[in-house]
Amino acid sequence: MKKSVSRYLNQLLIGYSERMSKNKTPWQADSWQNKPALQQPAYPDADALETALARLKTLPPLVTSWEIEALKTKIAAAQRGEAFVLQGGDCAETFADCNSETITRKLKILLQMSVLMLHGLKKPVVRIGRIAGQYAKPRSADTETIDGIELPSFRGDLVNSPEFTAVARVPNPKLMLSGYQHSALTLNFIRSLIDSGFADLHHPENWDLDWVQHSPMADSYHAIVQDIASSLDFFETISGHRISTTSRVDFYTSHEGLQLLYEEAQTRFLPHRQRWYNLSAHMPWIGVRTAGLDGAHVEHFRGIANPVGVKIGPEMAGDWLAGLIETLNPDNEPGKLTLIHRFGADKISQQLPPLIEQVKQSGAHVLWMCDPMHGNTETASNGRKTRRFDRVLAELETAFDVHEANGSHLGGVHFELTGDDVTECTGGARGLDDEDLDRAYLTQVDPRLNYEQALEMAMRIASRAQ
Repeated sequence: MKKSVSRYLNQLLIGYSERMSKNKTPWQADSWQNKPALQQPAYPDADALETALARLKTLPPLVTSWEIEALKTKIAAAQRGEAFVLQGGDCAETFADCNSETITRKLKILLQMSVLMLHGLKKPVVRIGRIAGQYAKPRSADTETIDGIELPSFRGDLVNSPEFTAVARVPNPKLMLSGYQHSALTLNFIRSLIDSGFADLHHPENWDLDWVQHSPMADSYHAIVQDIASSLDFFETISGHRISTTSRVDFYTSHEGLQLLYEEAQTRFLPHRQRWYNLSAHMPWIGVRTAGLDGAHVEHFRGIANPVGVKIGPEMAGDWLAGLIETLNPDNEPGKLTLIHRFGADKISQQLPPLIEQVKQSGAHVLWMCDPMHGNTETASNGRKTRRFDRVLAELETAFDVHEANGSHLGGVHFELTGDDVTECTGGARGLDDEDLDRAYLTQVDPRLNYEQALEMAMRIASRAQ
């Protein structure tokens, strides 16, 4: 019996490999290891690495193929202009973030933003959190030097520790197991909150954070909340029954699929679908630094059935983009590919239109998403890395205008944000300046929109339909 099952699985794998090789070289979960792999840690203990990976490969998947396929269907709707995608969360999660208060605040801000967008855009909003797996980050250099001491760079809690000591900065494979565990705990809590009615649109007032009352936009927000509640009451009164779909929302997870050993360990062939899935997240994405056509990350992503994203910026020529589209979605499957552009407020109006035109001419199904954060990073007068709210907003508004002017449409946004009252980005309704940054600058890597700034950004997006 075991031999029969084994032969059956082998036949499925062979069939999959044959389909993959019609237009390209054969693919396997580990084929990325034959390609140049950027941003990968060098583990000094090979035995410990093998032990950790062997254990990781036996652990249950974090998400299911049914959830992944459902998200793909919704992204396809957004590609057609029938929905809008909100993707947001931390630039880099920490294991310490795995606590009920932090997770609840992150979920609250994304839900609140989605309600505002839903109210203004009058179309479904697909919620994708940068959560439950965003534990690895790319770095500009492999090492950093402080007071004449050179040590490996901190690459996120999935790889090493932030303390500037020789021991802390050694890549530790056991942290991949910790990353899996913290992702699982976070996902479990999110699902419990949603299943218990936390996201019930009948009571959006319960989503308020304690300090929302101090926001200059509080009155506008509450007016929208009341309008939604009144509309629900009206329709349920005339229909005579409760609208059950408003008591629960769909919520999906994403992270940059940076650490490929970790991603491979969670990539599984599913016989009932005859496809490979990366089951560490619903929608992993590739960053600009690792989007080389001949690189290991593109090799891994081309073989998985998940909807995938790719960051594109000023560095990306038309031929490069065309190659990515053909490689990552050779069958032109709707919902499969999301292009997340990040140019900067000064560059987007010149550099985005040619890429839009190229995609239009190719007939490729893509979701255009704007990341207005990364292209607008600068150094404040006090030396802090920051992003100015007006620059972020300028790129976002220009993105809407450019797509409209070029016969396309912007179908989503990608923000680094938090539900905490941090001071990492300047500007916004409260007019934070450089001096305010030191008050609550908590990020380990990139500056994030705080709760009020994120809510204001959502209201600006909603106003596009007014």
